[in-house]
Amino acid sequence: MVFGKIKNKNKIKMSKNKEYITVIDIGSANVRTIIAQIVEEEKPRVIGVGVAANGGMRRGMVTERDEVSEAIKQSVEMAELSSGVEVESAYVSVGGVDLEFQKVNGIVAVGRADSEVSESDVDRAIEASRAINIPPNKEIIYTIAQSFKLDDQEGIKDPVGMVGVRLEMQGIVILASSSNIKNITKCLQDNDIEMDGVIAAPIAAVESALSKRQKELGSVLIDFGAGVTSMIVYEEQEIVDIKIIPIGMGLVTNDIAIGLRTSVDVAEKVKLQYGSSLPKDINKDDKINLSEIDENEEGIVSRYHVAEIIEARMEEILYLVEEELKKINRSALLPAGAILTGGGAYVHGVVDLTKEILMLPAQIGFPGELSGLVDKIDGPEFNVAVGMLLWSLEKDVEFFGDNDGDSKKKDSKKHFKLLNGLFEKISGWVKKFLP
Repeated sequence: MVFGKIKNKNKIKMSKNKEYITVIDIGSANVRTIIAQIVEEEKPRVIGVGVAANGGMRRGMVTERDEVSEAIKQSVEMAELSSGVEVESAYVSVGGVDLEFQKVNGIVAVGRADSEVSESDVDRAIEASRAINIPPNKEIIYTIAQSFKLDDQEGIKDPVGMVGVRLEMQGIVILASSSNIKNITKCLQDNDIEMDGVIAAPIAAVESALSKRQKELGSVLIDFGAGVTSMIVYEEQEIVDIKIIPIGMGLVTNDIAIGLRTSVDVAEKVKLQYGSSLPKDINKDDKINLSEIDENEEGIVSRYHVAEIIEARMEEILYLVEEELKKINRSALLPAGAILTGGGAYVHGVVDLTKEILMLPAQIGFPGELSGLVDKIDGPEFNVAVGMLLWSLEKDVEFFGDNDGDSKKKDSKKHFKLLNGLFEKISGWVKKFLP
């Protein structure tokens, strides 16, 4: 399989034992591109990074195609410049309010005469789980097979080679808006980039920010994005719950702009430079001179007042997280605590506020597992992009192959499979929907 096909225009010499992968995290505020070099038995080596502001999406949905296309262009060009590689195709993220998650199970009879479970049986069980009612304008992206039941034995992670008669797969299907994926495809095509595959942003963030131990003990990942906040609860290395909260850090910025009667751009700078979610930590006499942030602005505002504005919105988000934890009986019962990621994790005091509201340990999750230009991607806002790299390399998934149409599965005992339906249609979508 070709990871991130490259136009070889003497920018780089391809090596038989090296491959390249490109991922583009298309967020509501920024587009982040990573180009990585894959070397056998080594960590993926980051060789190119690009970040560009994106004003063409709302809550993860494309609203202005031209703006998203331009943001992708700028981000990819930055990554190409630092890597010396020209990108021809990439994996992209999909997230936001349109994502849906459903628990499913698929049951099949073991096919072999000696009752030994084969890979074919596992594939059939996963295929059987797809027979669900799909909402209009939705596509199943892929199925996550979390565990298997063989006859009366439950909790099996890898049933291949075991003996039984009845195999049942228990897992989760992830659905996304067909129209949104088509729009993202068009934005890529505007830049002559083919889509290698789609990866759900919340799942990708988990791959980067959560350790195996945190997944085992029990934890909740909270991704503070610009458009939405997503939460995923793990326990015994299985997904217990996923929730997309339609409130993101963009609303925090809007609240500040309204409260200070200033522009959104200035409000964003105020949030990043002076913001806090804990007013009690701020001296009431501290002031912010807006003219020092933007010469076109004037006036002096209270930093304590800004903290009050931020605290109100952050509390709203975290109380919604707590409400969801109560629904699944996990309130204050996750030993590994809350791991915070996304741009909102930078807000001063958010860790302490999370501890207070959720009654759990809390920490910021940082990307790992890579080499190369790691100093360029060491912030929590890069967890989705880094997770996309790890996901595409480590899971048993089927993506587009090379030019002659060949593809292969990457070995894995976890049996994570991307559903073929969406990806077999992408090339058709491009021909059908593009002008």
